[in-house]
Amino acid sequence: MSDQIQIQQDGRILRITFNRPDGNGVSDSMAAALSDAVMKAHETSDCVVLRSVGPDFCTGRVRDADFPPSPEAYSRRPEYDSIFNSYKALRSCLVPVIGVIEGKCMGFGTAIAALCDVSFASDKATFNIPEIAHNVMPTMVMSAIYDRMNRNAILYMAYSADFISAAQAQSYGIISNVVPEAQLDAELNRFCDLLLSRPRPAILGLKEYLRVAPRMDEQGAIDYARSLHSMVNTSAAMKKKAH
Repeated sequence: MSDQIQIQQDGRILRITFNRPDGNGVSDSMAAALSDAVMKAHETSDCVVLRSVGPDFCTGRVRDADFPPSPEAYSRRPEYDSIFNSYKALRSCLVPVIGVIEGKCMGFGTAIAALCDVSFASDKATFNIPEIAHNVMPTMVMSAIYDRMNRNAILYMAYSADFISAAQAQSYGIISNVVPEAQLDAELNRFCDLLLSRPRPAILGLKEYLRVAPRMDEQGAIDYARSLHSMVNTSAAMKKKAH
């Protein structure tokens, strides 16, 4: 397990790396380890960097149980908990999660790329939702992206299973930026340095607001913004001079 997902503290950054170079298919146990790491990230870190080794970011979910799935839907349902929990953990992580996408990004990979708060993709990266081509309804992925992408984009990807380019993925709302492959690490490092120069209350407050406000009615979202504005902007860290 420790070989398949690497978790490393690097100063104020928690680095999580999928380490299955034959495609970085993410097993249920890897998804559980991802959930545990991101839910605790705020204890040691100001951001998480999520990426992979090898040519592909993630070619989807792989089952790591050594027994066949139950034929009964009700008893099979808990088998998917680690995947759904990993989606929830990425949404709930208190610090920003930064995704770095190279090569193929498929199924589960597309879901978690969309769930990252900021993401950079190589200009050679490609994305798809392949499940329907295998006679599997892709509702697991859709539960991650339903509020990240527009409806037409979701249905096009889900029905067609076609790969889309990094530029299309950006226009669909899956990723933040497309970067020439040779410049990917430099752009990631530039952004991380910039992010870590910001006061921690603002780093946490921005993500908290976007996690909570979309579920509120208009007045609730305004009142919540007013409260957070007062709370964060009066903190001692916000009064320090920017360098």
